[in-house]
Amino acid sequence: MSTSTTTVAAQGAAGRPRTAAPGRRTGRTTARTHKAFSPWLFLAPGLLITLAFNLYPFLATVWKSFTDARTLTTGSFVGFDNFTALVHDDQFWVALRNSALYVILVVPCLVFLPLLLALLVQRHIPGIGFFRSAYYTPVVASVVVVALMWVWMLDDRGFINGVLHMVGVDPVPFLSNEWLLLLSSMALTVWKGLGYYMIIYLAALANVPRELHEAAEVDGAGPIRRFLSITMPSVRSTMVLVGALSSVSAFKVFTEVFMIAGPTGGPGGADTTLVMLIQRAGTGLQGRTGYASAMSIVLFLLTLVLMLLVLRADRKDKD
Repeated sequence: MSTSTTTVAAQGAAGRPRTAAPGRRTGRTTARTHKAFSPWLFLAPGLLITLAFNLYPFLATVWKSFTDARTLTTGSFVGFDNFTALVHDDQFWVALRNSALYVILVVPCLVFLPLLLALLVQRHIPGIGFFRSAYYTPVVASVVVVALMWVWMLDDRGFINGVLHMVGVDPVPFLSNEWLLLLSSMALTVWKGLGYYMIIYLAALANVPRELHEAAEVDGAGPIRRFLSITMPSVRSTMVLVGALSSVSAFKVFTEVFMIAGPTGGPGGADTTLVMLIQRAGTGLQGRTGYASAMSIVLFLLTLVLMLLVLRADRKDKD
């Protein structure tokens, strides 16, 4: 009798759910906690790097733009004095003009020329791989080395003026004339970026159905008509992307102008860009880091406005 009673009691105890002892976490609770925190552990390295090298410098720049800080001093709060000084700084307006001209002239070239280049190298013909590599070579080359090559070619005794002298043409002051120097820098920027944006367009053109071109060709549409009616609408989103990327790069141009025009920004600083002016004002033992930070904030706002305008134009086209 006692044996059967013991067996029934054991079976009843086995059938009841086991409750966790107070103060102890169950396996389900531990798994739920790990599920909630594990993604953050994977994201932590990237987040820390972003906070340390992107967000913190940005916030520090915003704060310094309202101070009279210098390289070796933290400075004191001066409100909007730095921004007021920018309005009355003639060199700032010259730099802003040059950066704006860079965007106006360079961006359209980097939007349309790489597309035409991509159409040329898209064809599957013998030896096309060589031309693709040749067009992409300037992208992987050092911009400093490329700029030095351009300086040697554009110098008064360089290759181009040497050829002009052989045919009886006077030397062209590429590196001493204010506007020719700026246009030379723009030409270098366009030449350096053609291959990069060509690769982006090649990826976009690969997704355009060939049947559309074949149908249009059967209907009698020529190459120009097919380009305007099929190719451009199909890669419109890519064109917006290229326009946004090239706009930001054009506003931030530094190395090309610095290497061709020199640290002074050409004759009398007439070819200085915003980034060059920021570098000049914020470096050195007596660098005006507060003033340079104010210019950096203006550059950031101009770039943001330009990006919003590009996105708005793209949205209107889609509507």
